[in-house]
Amino acid sequence: MSKELKTRTIHVGNDVLIGSGHPIVVQTMCNTHTADIDATTAQCVRLAKAGAQLIRITVPSMSDVPALKEIHRRLREEHGIQVPLVADIHFSAEIAMAVVPVVEKIRINPGNFHPDHAKARLLFAQFLEECKKYDRAIRIGLNHGSLGKYIVEKYGNTPKAMALAAMEWVQMCLDAHFYNVVVSLKASNTVVMVEAYRELARMMLENGEVFPLHVGVTEAGNGDSGRIKSCVAISTLLEEGIGNTIRVSLTEDPAKEIPVAQYLAARYSSAAAPVLKEREEAVLKASCDYGAPLLNHEVDDIPLADQYLKDEILQACRRRFYKPEYIACPGCGRTMYDLENTFNKVKERTSHFKDVVIAVMGCIVNGPGEMADADYGYVGEGAGKVTLYRKKEPVLRHISENEAVDRLVELIEKDRA
Repeated sequence: MSKELKTRTIHVGNDVLIGSGHPIVVQTMCNTHTADIDATTAQCVRLAKAGAQLIRITVPSMSDVPALKEIHRRLREEHGIQVPLVADIHFSAEIAMAVVPVVEKIRINPGNFHPDHAKARLLFAQFLEECKKYDRAIRIGLNHGSLGKYIVEKYGNTPKAMALAAMEWVQMCLDAHFYNVVVSLKASNTVVMVEAYRELARMMLENGEVFPLHVGVTEAGNGDSGRIKSCVAISTLLEEGIGNTIRVSLTEDPAKEIPVAQYLAARYSSAAAPVLKEREEAVLKASCDYGAPLLNHEVDDIPLADQYLKDEILQACRRRFYKPEYIACPGCGRTMYDLENTFNKVKERTSHFKDVVIAVMGCIVNGPGEMADADYGYVGEGAGKVTLYRKKEPVLRHISENEAVDRLVELIEKDRA
């Protein structure tokens, strides 16, 4: 792969350009409930002031579309904020069509538009025509573990399958002469994530049309671990010229994602660098310096005196595991419980386990699919209830949040006895 992947340039709204030759664009996502217009507007204002160049908002139901419209209006008319908004849509082509007149960009997984693949293609074609009418940008966003049934049955759940799935929708965009497209293939497993993007870049190059890529590690977690996992994978791709817009997904206040993404954008493009504390910058720098050599198996060890940081980087690159591996989504408007505090509690109670992957997911919509690598999963149902998973199978349903962490620990201990 060339050190600079030449891509098309796409526009989001009037001012944001994404593609090779432009600085890497930094984005984040609200974790408020979209129906809470005041809270979501206030968070958007805070994120824009913190440096977000794109802000994504989930739209889980048709009833959230008017709220999204009002949030957009308030930002523009009352706060003078022009940062483009991205509607995050899952499964519903109807909602995807409804938000096209409202926001500048729409993130969809077309394979989930309908269980029948032919119908999903038809709905996607209709969606593209609507986007043409309003001059909107789209992101074709596929995640490891959330591929459509059609593609999994045909190719399995692999990096190559992820890239092939994306290419089908990319080709449909080309056939429809719709070019305002960004593509992403996220995963929580850094090895899978890097390989998937490389496959996609190679396929687009062979096809003769390369769209910009949105790069990120999904469900990275929080603290140093989340930052390190994101940096080792994203930097490995950016070193190869793969990636034009990035999000660092942390199970924290979304404003805390932005400086990490800004560091990466500045390191690998002409974007402005953030002001960081010395320790944070050292962690990010070491992650970027050693991520690619470890993920590419060019080295087996790294010369760091800081044993903690060394262990974290080696685990993020999946070269050596010294503690449980955690997968945790950053939360969004679909999350119906205190995800950040729950995740911290799970980490505290399970830190003594080794060689185990534990996922803490915000909602039942994406949780089961996107924790594909997990040995155990804690997934919020809403209404104060939780489902616990062993691998991909739900084993305890409708558990009260008050006892769910205890039951998770009991489940792991029983299996390991």
